[in-house]
Amino acid sequence: MPRVPAARNRLVDTPVSGTKRVVLAAPRGYCAGVDRAVVAVEKALEHYGAPVYVRKQIVHNVHVVSTLERKGAIFVDDVAEVPPGAHIVFSAHGVSPAVVQSAADRHLHAIDATCPLVTKVHREAIRFARDDYEILLIGHAGHEEVEGTMGQAPERTTLVNGPADVDSVVVNNPDNVVWLSQTTLSVDETMETVRRLRERFPNLQDPPSDDICYATQNRQVAIKKVAQGADLVIVVGSANSSNSVRLVEVALEYGAKAAYRVDYASEIQQEWLDGAATIGVTSGASVPEVLVQEVLEQLADAGYTSVEEVVTAEEDLMFSLPKELRRDLTGATDARALGGRNRT
Repeated sequence: MPRVPAARNRLVDTPVSGTKRVVLAAPRGYCAGVDRAVVAVEKALEHYGAPVYVRKQIVHNVHVVSTLERKGAIFVDDVAEVPPGAHIVFSAHGVSPAVVQSAADRHLHAIDATCPLVTKVHREAIRFARDDYEILLIGHAGHEEVEGTMGQAPERTTLVNGPADVDSVVVNNPDNVVWLSQTTLSVDETMETVRRLRERFPNLQDPPSDDICYATQNRQVAIKKVAQGADLVIVVGSANSSNSVRLVEVALEYGAKAAYRVDYASEIQQEWLDGAATIGVTSGASVPEVLVQEVLEQLADAGYTSVEEVVTAEEDLMFSLPKELRRDLTGATDARALGGRNRT
């Protein structure tokens, strides 16, 4: 269940060897797909009034979910929980055709907030299945995105959880196999899985373009650079956020002496700061910037007032809103309805 942050306990400024500083990774936080999904729920509430139902968490962040609940969103695990005729938003992680049909059977007014990059993978799965390929989907069992993608062609798709799964993969025709992936995985681990798959299946085909989303890759590149000189890395993000969990792992792999994930600044432990002169900070792709700023305020209490931002990429992409929400309540086209580039 979503939870509210604990009361803030001020961190103590203790001496360390060296100058205390924070290195702040950029890009961080909201990606275009998350922004689109959250705005979709907010606008659905404006258009149709509360309640608006959302299947699963709209994005994997407890703060975002709690905030939308207070505005009138109701999160459900299954469309069977939604009253017939109500409005329902499908989350950024996507759904299978079976879920779409179930919503239609209940005469629900569905708004599809699936990230367009996930939709791209769905279309690839449909096309490859139509062309008689066997699909090896690299991803994590039980993740909503994986369930949605496998549902596009369930009879043609085999899930590969990671490199350790490769030896147990069975295919009918090794000359007609293609790999796809969950969009929020570790780039390095995914490429290692592909390498091992290709050892077993030399004719393994690549997808026409990289499935791991630009935001996931950018955040991993940024934290790799930050981690190299960090005594401690703090990743803001929720436990069920795949890309946030990966950022902790990547930070440790690329030199951080310690790395922890928090939902809220109040979760930072005083002992984490022992001996830490340089602290890296970043956030997952479903995290609003306000949560990062609260972490910086908390660290400032402990003497980390110097903040240096390390920028490894610029992001200005905006995705178009779901078609049902592209006009405001007056009927005028919403300013960000058709997406494009954010120039502000």
